Amino acid sequence: MIINGKTVLYGIIGNPVTHSLSPAMHNAAFAASSIDGVYLPFPAPDIAAAVTGIRGLGIQGASVTIPHKEKVIPLLDEIDSVAQKIGAVNTVINSNGTLKGLNTDWLGATRALEEEIDLNGMQAVILGAGGSARAIGFGLLEKGAKFVLCSRTESRGRDLADELGCPWVSLAEADNLSGDILINATSVGMQPQIENSPVPELILSRFQVVMDIVYAPLKTRLLQEAERNGCKIINGLEMLLYQGVAQFELWTGKVAPVALMRKALADALR
Repeated sequence: MIINGKTVLYGIIGNPVTHSLSPAMHNAAFAASSIDGVYLPFPAPDIAAAVTGIRGLGIQGASVTIPHKEKVIPLLDEIDSVAQKIGAVNTVINSNGTLKGLNTDWLGATRALEEEIDLNGMQAVILGAGGSARAIGFGLLEKGAKFVLCSRTESRGRDLADELGCPWVSLAEADNLSGDILINATSVGMQPQIENSPVPELILSRFQVVMDIVYAPLKTRLLQEAERNGCKIINGLEMLLYQGVAQFELWTGKVAPVALMRKALADALR
């Protein structure tokens, strides 16, 4: 593709963002769909200045990542109802200078899970009480699933559980966990501490599906042990993939080339 004055700009804003895999995924999708667009990483220590830049430069769509998913909300013109519930925005659409914020993280998680299991009526356990756990929790509620929130810090965990309307249990009581789906929404098991797992292996045979949002390494210790215990496993790239698929379709109105985007992510990770 030749970049010129007609090329439409998209990008990811956060701090840091140079490590992001999203440019590889979205640029591959633009090329495959014959879209004259380019997706770039925009390091943004100042989120207010970054939003001004989106308006001023006519950037048509942006991903928003750490640490700006909450801070960006008051700077936008419209917020999608689900993003309001979650309290975080990871996607911005620019319509002639009007900026709308949405959240596709929950879509990424639920679509990845729905590849393996029907969520309606399922019982899940979410490990963690941060932004990812919040988005995944709201996504499960949208799909009719029930869940327990399990975290190390009681105050934060109970606060989020109250918001989600679900029970909270301490990670110290992980030996008693059971259900249909186990989701690790923490950073436990991420490089360089790849020898760590958030829960003891002895509980994994109680679950049908185990998903880990960590993607470096691609198969965490948790997923290795889950597979050994007969579970279906979902790695962290799948959530990243499907939240990006939703972004691409929102920005372009075209059906995303999912298989090609998955390959681009895997290649970039390697």
